[in-house]
Amino acid sequence: MKDEFTIFAGTANPELARAIAGELGTRLGASEIERFPDGELSVLLLDPVRRREVFLVQPTSPPVNEHLVELLALADACRRAAAARITAIVPYFGYARSDKRHGRREPIMASMVARLMQAVDIDHVVTIDMHAPQIEGFFHVPVDSLTATPTLSTALRGRLALDTVVVSPDAGAMRMATRYAQRLNTSVVVLHKQRESGTETEVTHLVGDVRGRACLIVDDMISTGGTMAESIAVLLEAGARPEITIAATHGLLLPGAHDRLRHEAVREVVVTDTVPVDTRGRSNLRVVSIAPLIAAALRRFTGDGSLSDLL
Repeated sequence: MKDEFTIFAGTANPELARAIAGELGTRLGASEIERFPDGELSVLLLDPVRRREVFLVQPTSPPVNEHLVELLALADACRRAAAARITAIVPYFGYARSDKRHGRREPIMASMVARLMQAVDIDHVVTIDMHAPQIEGFFHVPVDSLTATPTLSTALRGRLALDTVVVSPDAGAMRMATRYAQRLNTSVVVLHKQRESGTETEVTHLVGDVRGRACLIVDDMISTGGTMAESIAVLLEAGARPEITIAATHGLLLPGAHDRLRHEAVREVVVTDTVPVDTRGRSNLRVVSIAPLIAAALRRFTGDGSLSDLL
């Protein structure tokens, strides 16, 4: 691997950035990120980046706007310091659910974010299981959305009942559910849902048979936990065994989510560390590191390797 690169961490998930650097046998670039009393941001790079490839590790997780502006400031600082190439490692891509208009007088936030990233001369964007893959079309620079499915499948293998069926909580997660099923050598059922609001959904019907079987519900993220809670209720009503595992790439777990998932039928909730996850007092919550996957991608970026088996 070439050594003319530097990894900088924003404040959104420095633990993940350090783990990635550790996987690559290097250290994080030194920087100072501070906020003035009025909330304005101050960024200072303490290591030189002239003619070097730079990787910025910063999920745009809550608080989304704060972390997004921080990423933009880091990129601008790198460009003004003559970095050769800037890659934004955005494990969780905020505003990915705003990929189209639902009304005539509203913005497409994902498109706006893409323009902002390109405005500060970010050359390449890497994310994990982007909620809406079509967002890549908003960019005029390369975008690679890696998948955590193999990582989570490996973490789950051997911990599931032999008759476990993979459950897609909506039609949009069907492709991901199929990938899990292939890796775990099982079948898939799908729930069809209707979104009532930004926080409420309603499952309308179940396609497939779960009677007497354990279930693995998979999705790209757990936000409020509403989708998962509704899915659990429908599966149990349909005759599923009270042995349910939940797996998701992004464990946002916003206030109230843990309460919604505190169900006697839920054996385990497994997420990755794309965003920081507080596991204190939550014995059935397990976090799997995504650092080896991202480090593998970075090795290929700097060594001209292929990403096809990581996507």
